[in-house]
Amino acid sequence: MTHGLRYLANCSILFPELPLLQRPAAAKAAGFDAVEFWWPYPAAVPTDAEVDAFTHAIADAGVQLIGLNFFAGDLAGPDCGVLSIPERSTEFRDNVDVALEIGNRLGVQAFNALYGNRVDGVSPQEQDDLAVENLGYAAKAAAGIGATVLIEPISGPKPYPLRTAADVAVVVGRVKAAGHDNVGFLCDLYHLAANGEALDAVIDQYAAGIAHVQIADAPGRGEPGTGEVDIDGHLSRIEAAGYRGWVGLEYKPTTPTTDESLAWLPRERRSATTAR
Repeated sequence: MTHGLRYLANCSILFPELPLLQRPAAAKAAGFDAVEFWWPYPAAVPTDAEVDAFTHAIADAGVQLIGLNFFAGDLAGPDCGVLSIPERSTEFRDNVDVALEIGNRLGVQAFNALYGNRVDGVSPQEQDDLAVENLGYAAKAAAGIGATVLIEPISGPKPYPLRTAADVAVVVGRVKAAGHDNVGFLCDLYHLAANGEALDAVIDQYAAGIAHVQIADAPGRGEPGTGEVDIDGHLSRIEAAGYRGWVGLEYKPTTPTTDESLAWLPRERRSATTAR
């Protein structure tokens, strides 16, 4: 391993063999000091008891929650974000308040805002304008706790308009032009590779805007070494360009347990204090 970046466990996709609220403790037992989650509830606004249960699971495990997704609808179904969809805009804004409450309690540094699919009956321009408005709303709220809003490209068949690093850069630029500096590019190597991007060229062109990194191998979205992506080489290139943030493990384990899938990552590299 030729880079010194820090790894964290995405507990929404790792440890699928366990109930969600047991996964932070499992991540800690596997050697991780930090985790991230997709939005952990089916609704945009969960009950107070649900919020308390989640925050206690993080705190009791002794891990730091670095990243949290805003509500993005039913990711396993038709949805891939709601913030650019007029009839769901209120859901997103209501969720921002709850997500930031969790973030304030747990010291969350970054909130991933999935853009939302194209929908019938609404022009792309109208959706894009609404997205910039809602991302600005989220960024202003996140700034209050010193956090960043992340925007990422997504692969797969859903009609999601942000597919390339260039697509994301346009949106980030529009939100920044509206007066919000705390927005950045979530450089997800799996989605970019699956969409056919030349990863070294993306890194060289957009490294200055990278605010967070996530990895999985491609094809397949398994752990590093199960596909064809030179993940270590690309992470070294990202680090050489100046990135010093976290690398989220957002892969689907190909082994019976997540612990087995982590054989590629020495245990000493899972601690937040081991990066050089």
